[in-house]
Amino acid sequence: MAEIPEIDREGAVARREEAPMAASDVNAWFVREVLPLEAALMQFLQHNWRNKSDIADLRQEVYVRVFESARKEIPDRARQFVFSTARNLLVDHVRREQVIPIEAVADLDAITVAMDAPGPDRAAMGRDELRKLQSAIDRLPPRCREAFVLGKVEGLGGREIAQRMGVTESTISKQLAFSIRVLADMLHGEPPRGEKS
Repeated sequence: MAEIPEIDREGAVARREEAPMAASDVNAWFVREVLPLEAALMQFLQHNWRNKSDIADLRQEVYVRVFESARKEIPDRARQFVFSTARNLLVDHVRREQVIPIEAVADLDAITVAMDAPGPDRAAMGRDELRKLQSAIDRLPPRCREAFVLGKVEGLGGREIAQRMGVTESTISKQLAFSIRVLADMLHGEPPRGEKS
């Protein structure tokens, strides 16, 4: 007895998930819809992944995932599907690494990684390190501390710091260099080198 195909609301024959698409159909779709997205895909990967030497491999993994999925059912919106696949691939790689460096993801909201909260020991160590850093910053000479906070904490540039503090950019540059050197010495247990205000 012949099987009667299922008909959807629009009258089209519904695709069966268990039956893979014809290879020629998938190949034609891939060349027509996916390959033209390569430049945008590469830009997305370069923007969102820190290790530039991985980009070509990531692109290939995206292509494999997209092609394998299309063998089951060709997606209606190729662009959305390709970029969702790329995002999911990056999330998978970050999860596998178990560490999320700040450079790993340019826009954390775009990738939305479900991170595990650090354990109590890591949280306690982190709080302790922050206390040590704050204590070291507090021991800097006042002008160096102000330059350091404006530059390294608030992210202002040398010219803007100089304008706010009413000094030259070269003075700010020297104060920042001195502050960083003194902080490194304090945090690594070495006695501070010299005093500067």
